[in-house]
Amino acid sequence: MVIAFIPVRGGSKSIPLKNIKPFCGKPLVCWSIEALEQCNEVDEIIVATDSDKIEEVVSNQLYNKTKVYRRSVENACDTASTESVMLEYANYAQLPSDCVFILVQATSPLTGTQHFAEALAMYRKGEFDSILTCVRNYRFFWNVDGTSMNYDYNNRPRRQDFDGMLMENGAFYINTVGNILSSGNRLSGHIGIYEMPAYTAAEIDEPDDWVVLEGLMRRHILSKSQSGKKNIKLFLCDIDGTLTDGGMYYSENGDELKKFNTRDGMGFRLLREAGIKTGIITSEDTLIAKRRAQKLKVDFLQQGKRDVGKLAIVEEICSQLGISLDEVAYIGDDINCIDLLYAVGMKACPADACEEVMRIKGIEVMDKRGGEGCVREWINIILSRNE
Repeated sequence: MVIAFIPVRGGSKSIPLKNIKPFCGKPLVCWSIEALEQCNEVDEIIVATDSDKIEEVVSNQLYNKTKVYRRSVENACDTASTESVMLEYANYAQLPSDCVFILVQATSPLTGTQHFAEALAMYRKGEFDSILTCVRNYRFFWNVDGTSMNYDYNNRPRRQDFDGMLMENGAFYINTVGNILSSGNRLSGHIGIYEMPAYTAAEIDEPDDWVVLEGLMRRHILSKSQSGKKNIKLFLCDIDGTLTDGGMYYSENGDELKKFNTRDGMGFRLLREAGIKTGIITSEDTLIAKRRAQKLKVDFLQQGKRDVGKLAIVEEICSQLGISLDEVAYIGDDINCIDLLYAVGMKACPADACEEVMRIKGIEVMDKRGGEGCVREWINIILSRNE
């Protein structure tokens, strides 16, 4: 049996609730969970947390192999070690001593399914008692006393002639439950090293790490995993909180005003040029929305049909066009969008959408807020993936 164990506290100080903060469109911890869910060699995934919010977010994803374990208060404080919660769970679950136990760090979201599979295959050979992950570092290191650690400065090597040093990246560790219980440590005995790509070197501890790793994720992971093309034929969006910032503005005469972003308008033009139909679905019924729809030259404008529901409206449009919901992309921000978001082929929300929307499985959370260009951001993503 192979168990993956992901400890996630709710009390992060540098980045509050960082483990469920949206990272490239989904809660941070979900990147590790989903990579493990797709790994055939892993039988069960345990997310150990002390947080109600983290438990709710993970449980709402309806994963197949993932369970939440409520760690004790004592092992969720700032001074508690990772080993302490590992030992707590191993004793609680009465795991067999030969059970393979993978400690996975949610702060290393660039770890992929293939990394887990390859490391487990390496472990299965029986050459090592435990395994840790490392990346190769080609920097030159020095001691505080002015002596070099890993090279001769009198004969400075060229990079191509330098083997570098292996640096622990903290992505994951493999051991057996028996070894962990007897040693009290994630590593023991004859230790093997699974070498990972250089882009996995960093982990998220501080806000700056977040920015760096999102860039690395887009470059090394998303650009490949999202290269699977979609066949989107209809683009739809909400107005309030999506095309606008959700604010209510009034002139001196009492006229209602809304703030739109011109970049979103160019996005609609790009969709038309790509042959994709467009539309606006909104619960409000206003002249402003009608005028904006005319300006954007949308193919469909549906306003004020609160009793019908957005999903029913879109199903009718799909019937008219002879397409399926899987060929629809939608971006919305509030609870009245949830049914539709669950149903469509591509789904997104602004950075400031309500929490219920952000927790939808598979939704992509934009970097930009409503009314600040989130629709254009989403359109660019759709066009980059469309067949």
